[in-house]
Amino acid sequence: MAQTQSSSAKSSRDVVIVEGLRTPFAKSGTKLAKTHPAEIGKVALKELIARTNLNVQEVDEVIIGNTGNPADAVNISRVVALTAGIPQKTSAYTVHRNCASALESISQGFEKIRSGTMDTILAGGTENMSQLPVLLPQKFQDLFGKLFAAKGPSQALPLLYQLFKADLKQIKALLTSNQKDAYFPVISVMQGLTDPFVGINMGQTAEILAKEWGLSRRAQDEFALRSHQLAAKAWKEGRMKDEVVPLPLGPDYKETLMEDIGPRENQTMEALGKLKPFFDKKTGSITPGNACPITDGAAMLLLMSREKAESLGYKPLARIRSYGFAGLEPERMGLGPVYSTPVALKRAGLSMKDIGLIELNEAFAAQVMACQSAANSDKFGQEKLGLPGKLGEMRTEILNVNGGAIAFGHPVGATGTRIVTTLAKEMKRRSVQFGLATLCIGGGQGGAMILESEA
Repeated sequence: MAQTQSSSAKSSRDVVIVEGLRTPFAKSGTKLAKTHPAEIGKVALKELIARTNLNVQEVDEVIIGNTGNPADAVNISRVVALTAGIPQKTSAYTVHRNCASALESISQGFEKIRSGTMDTILAGGTENMSQLPVLLPQKFQDLFGKLFAAKGPSQALPLLYQLFKADLKQIKALLTSNQKDAYFPVISVMQGLTDPFVGINMGQTAEILAKEWGLSRRAQDEFALRSHQLAAKAWKEGRMKDEVVPLPLGPDYKETLMEDIGPRENQTMEALGKLKPFFDKKTGSITPGNACPITDGAAMLLLMSREKAESLGYKPLARIRSYGFAGLEPERMGLGPVYSTPVALKRAGLSMKDIGLIELNEAFAAQVMACQSAANSDKFGQEKLGLPGKLGEMRTEILNVNGGAIAFGHPVGATGTRIVTTLAKEMKRRSVQFGLATLCIGGGQGGAMILESEA
């Protein structure tokens, strides 16, 4: 992996973000439920091309993150590219790194441009979690197999009877505990959010962190309230309009989605306090209110070498200084940002004290708060990260200043691009030199990217 220069001197092989945009994010099952993820991605990509007046002949490659690959668009990047007007000669491929799929697309674009292999790359992510397929337990699969092989009604009718014989107890067990041997279909979004190595879901990993770091229910709800309030304020003051593009809703296109469906301007502690723990009903503190919602949406970036951008007259938003990925225990996956951030900082020749803004994806309030505590712990830094002391404080006043995923949502394949886009634009507004975009990754990983202002 190429090491990023520790000097801030400009270089022709610097990788710069020319522009970044995203669609509105919508809670699963709402306005984008019937919109194909390739269509969502196409809208974001076409608008990015239009706003930058990009000659598509200049594009060397398209790289898009996605986790729930639809059966009719397995390499969804290619579908998005062609429908957005990218020439057939231009290659495109899809990447999958769970929550960091879109950050992976940017990091791969960074490496290709940095190495001199390419000059112009469109990178991003798209996801429609509303349309994740229904998975059938093995018992159902076996019955369908026998049904398709049946010869005549005498063989088929008994099998059909078995298929439609609903066992209410098994349905209840499925809905309450997600038993793998339950008879009725398991929604893949639930199974996909369960770690196969340790056998617990993402919410349960957040419960572990809440207990280990002594995070109260009230503190988590207060963090969630902050996210909604800041997100609503960002929309009200016009900052989100700088990154969000209108999304026409098919099939009749009589309605256009203009804003996120998620942030609640009137959210209150009282309302949050009424919600019951979802993952540990007896002793837990993680609720639907202090966790990110399942969400649909897309985000795209235009990456170029500095030389290419300058030759075309672009004024970039930011330079990508470095990135880093790291692994940790799957059951504590929420601490991923604390593991990946030192990797990115070392490659950038920086420390946490140099960082002026942070975008840390809010999978759960407890997860973000645990990261803050771990980053500020000398013991954790020494024992877990191999550092002389603590990583450094992730100050709340510079963290997710426009709200985060608890309000906006977390379309898994697109979030990495969303946090980088939001960070780059806010850095420019505030004249901040260095910013950090980071997130935890299901399966026990973390990803981080350091941006440097072009101002």
